[in-house]
Amino acid sequence: MILTNLEPMQITMLEIKNAQIQARINAKGAELSQLYHNQHQLDYLWNGDPAFWAKHSPVLFPIVGTLKNNTYYYKGRSYNLPRHGFARDKQFVVEEQQADSATFLLQADESTLKIYPFDFEFRIKYSLYESSLTVTYEVLNIGDGAMYFSVGGHPAFRLPLAEGTAYSDYYLEFDKAETAPRWPISKEGLIETTPLPLLEQTKRLPLSKELFLNDALVLKGISSSIVNLCSNKTPRGLRFDYPGFPFLGIWAARNADFICIEPWCGIADMVGAGQQLDEKEGINELAPGEQFRRSWTVTLF
Repeated sequence: MILTNLEPMQITMLEIKNAQIQARINAKGAELSQLYHNQHQLDYLWNGDPAFWAKHSPVLFPIVGTLKNNTYYYKGRSYNLPRHGFARDKQFVVEEQQADSATFLLQADESTLKIYPFDFEFRIKYSLYESSLTVTYEVLNIGDGAMYFSVGGHPAFRLPLAEGTAYSDYYLEFDKAETAPRWPISKEGLIETTPLPLLEQTKRLPLSKELFLNDALVLKGISSSIVNLCSNKTPRGLRFDYPGFPFLGIWAARNADFICIEPWCGIADMVGAGQQLDEKEGINELAPGEQFRRSWTVTLF
């Protein structure tokens, strides 16, 4: 079934599938809610237990992270946006659906223009190929002036993935050796000015729940565009490709059985941020009629 812009479809939950994997996406926030491998009989996505964190894979738009005082300034006016923006709480429409893919659309309206003064079309496409899911973000500026925005993913993967293994049996392995600090997050959700050591000429980051007791690990400008979630005690894991995303967040709720791998085109405000939207770190600028496109892919094994 293929839908056009003239006949958007109001759906609560949508399923796409192929012979190897299947995915379910909630139209609220266009949020991935299940990623199931048929042969392994395993849902690789976090179950959304509200005792820890009730989401699965929220979409971050038009900001990533927290604004200083939840406020930004643009052309002399102040605006308020919640952490990670508003898209994750908005109802998307299904613009196109096939057996193994679906495209969701969010458009600017009166409610968004009050807090974000830009005319936009924001599309999220989910597509399956063999044992991989690709998620594509497309932002189109349909206004008359420049548009400023951030966008990012926040998928949470079940951990441990196999019975008889523990959280600490797993590690993240980057495709390149990295020397990179983590940028701490303040109690207000802002990026601190002094980084802390994390990766020292290594590809591997051993996982433990203690890593996230002080919020997410935030990495800037690393060389890698692939990270694998692996264990020496099970063949179950995943490969995560994120080319073109300059920031990476790694996070889990306190004592929760999941790991978020978060590719970002944007980042939270620094503690001393000036709060001008067009000067914000990591902000993306789109000219009228221009389109921005980024994709990440997760491959299950």
